[in-house]
Amino acid sequence: MKTLLLAALACSVAVPALAQSSSKVTYVQAGRLLDKPGQAPRGNSTLILRDGKVAEVRDGFVAPEAGAALVDLRDKFVLPGLIDLHVHLFSEGDPVKERMNALTEDEADEFVIGIEDARRDLEAGFTTVRDLGSNPRAIRALRDAVERGAIAGPRIVNAGRMISVSGGHGDGTNGLAEEFADTVAHHQINTCNGPDDCRRAVRQQIGLGAQVIKFAATGGVLSNVAGGLGKQMTDEEMQAIVETAHAFGRRVAVHAHAAEGVRGAVEAGADSIEHGSFLDDATIAAMKTRGTWLVPTMIAPVTALANARAGKLPPATIPKAEAAAASAAASHARAIKAGVKVAFGTDTGVSRHGENAKEFALLVRAGLTPAGAIRAATLDAADALGRKDQLGSLEPGKAADLIAVSGDPLQDVTVLERVDTVVRGGVVHKLGGKRQVFPQDGG
Repeated sequence: MKTLLLAALACSVAVPALAQSSSKVTYVQAGRLLDKPGQAPRGNSTLILRDGKVAEVRDGFVAPEAGAALVDLRDKFVLPGLIDLHVHLFSEGDPVKERMNALTEDEADEFVIGIEDARRDLEAGFTTVRDLGSNPRAIRALRDAVERGAIAGPRIVNAGRMISVSGGHGDGTNGLAEEFADTVAHHQINTCNGPDDCRRAVRQQIGLGAQVIKFAATGGVLSNVAGGLGKQMTDEEMQAIVETAHAFGRRVAVHAHAAEGVRGAVEAGADSIEHGSFLDDATIAAMKTRGTWLVPTMIAPVTALANARAGKLPPATIPKAEAAAASAAASHARAIKAGVKVAFGTDTGVSRHGENAKEFALLVRAGLTPAGAIRAATLDAADALGRKDQLGSLEPGKAADLIAVSGDPLQDVTVLERVDTVVRGGVVHKLGGKRQVFPQDGG
């Protein structure tokens, strides 16, 4: 852990501006303000931020009180900070590089990658992310460092390792030579077989700091095993995982492609389905009845297919990438048309960090309006996290998380791919397209 702390300090040069300022009050003047996604935006407005939260929202441009900071966004469109419900902060989105470095990088190297990726996501406008698969001790340390203000990054809701059956999507021994597989198996605690063993796996991830539980109901594209994308976990195992997680107050996110696996997870009481590439009418109906969230991660199969065609993925993954990419967009469009609840998530780490907002255009193409896509990444994502009272809109008492863009994202959602200003918890991290940093001591 000492090594991790040294790495963190060495890489935390992007200390956010205002983080050490004596002023804890900031006035933000906005030309247009979408304070409540799903409703019409306001005209000239002023947000008053106090101690990291929204204190007031006033009409017009209000002059700041004595001692307060002013952020002039009078020519910008301001909206709540974005939420990405599916990222992997320790993965760079370069499968060839990751495979080549797998035997030479350790936890400290991963931690540095996580610092860099967290900053990229934050500067892209994502002030909260849900990390759904990382080294549990390292992601917990990164989460807490961000909250302390030691590292510039988004608020992190962490899952630790994804729970998987042996040989399933999430078993780290898949495709490894025997000497390496034996080493991985010795340290691996996220695989389980049978309901009781799966309860144990949930409890261990919670013990390591997991705030949400993720499990794999079906096969996955990027696991190096030719097992397809069908159901891999039994209904009894799923039920045990969900019941145990809920008993500990944790929500459950489920990696699931095939309809049978999705339906089993939904009937077990899962809170969100990640991917949902092969949804059928019965499964869509079950999701609507249960109120299960769909997190489509539409950019992931597009990226995986491109990597497969470029020869960047192992042979066992290629048929799965082709199958998911061929079906996912139509599957998501059917779910959206049917009224399934949709929350924004990208599986960034498959794609590159900082490019998360490319998901918006795909969601609109699948049937959401730009306003609906923005709501999916703000209020609805906050609801799916169980934090709607804290995040997702710019209302008094909520976190002072906001972004600003040039142009109107309600007319052209791709505007969100070019975020001008980012404020998280009242701290300005990016302003006018430029990262805000303090000079080093003595500089």
